[in-house]
Amino acid sequence: MDELVTGDAVVLGLRPAKLPSRALALAIDLVVAWAAYFLVSFGIVLATGALDDAAAMALAIATFLLVLVGLPIAVETLSHGRSLGKLACGLRVVRDDGGPIRFRHALVRGAMAVVEVLLSFGVIACIASLVSARGRRIGDVFAGTLVVRERVPAVRLATVPPPPPWLVGRFAELDLSAVPDDLWLAIRQYLTRMEQLDAPVGRSMAERLAGDLAACTGTPAPQGVSPAAYLAAVVNERQTRDARRTFGAAAPGPAGAAAYPAPAFAPPTAGTAARAAGAGTEPAAVRRHAAEPAPGRAPDAGSPPATGFAPPA
Repeated sequence: MDELVTGDAVVLGLRPAKLPSRALALAIDLVVAWAAYFLVSFGIVLATGALDDAAAMALAIATFLLVLVGLPIAVETLSHGRSLGKLACGLRVVRDDGGPIRFRHALVRGAMAVVEVLLSFGVIACIASLVSARGRRIGDVFAGTLVVRERVPAVRLATVPPPPPWLVGRFAELDLSAVPDDLWLAIRQYLTRMEQLDAPVGRSMAERLAGDLAACTGTPAPQGVSPAAYLAAVVNERQTRDARRTFGAAAPGPAGAAAYPAPAFAPPTAGTAARAAGAGTEPAAVRRHAAEPAPGRAPDAGSPPATGFAPPA
């Protein structure tokens, strides 16, 4: 489950990046890397001007490897696949299964980039990306990685599809308190994007998520129910409970009415209070007089009695 949705917001639906966006991100990274290389080299030359030619050459090679090779590897490892250029273009390097890359993936990509990008000025990388169906260069093939788009224009608001009607309410007694939030997020993202996934990939993800959910709730999917339908039914049950809890707090029902009973009569107005004081009558008599209908007028059968209690249902 951690490979599907992590704290790094790894997406479920992998959208391979196109060659123009990758080339722009690479150009930004190369400008930054070469600027850092020249600044470091200039500082080293000023600090070690008395070295002989062999030592200066060794130092230049070490600077080249550390800045132009080691720095991109460190940045991709620490940022989980987002360099400065990729961050500006909305790209990210992920594993083939959608998880975040590790040091070994960044190391293979960086080592192959020396030949693909630096020595061939990016020609080999461009040709490999054009030939590959998913836009991968040779370093991605050897490392088992893929460059995907993170920022995708939202055409419509993604909603969770409803479960089959015969599954609605079937999990009303299910205990959902042990299900973590990241698992709910993973299930929701899968349900909103399962139409965009390949059938084998979507089926595998649904089975894994259904297994994780069953482990948390103790109730597996019923016999004959697909994992996707099981996930949709449980998410629908959770949404129903949340809605009932929200609307119940906003508009309390009979329990709220019992906790806060209505007053037995309305407070008397200023004129009524003055007449009651002048006549020397008690407030109860005033209430009885106010409750009686006017002479010659039949009582309204549709209005409830002024008792302060609602009529029985």
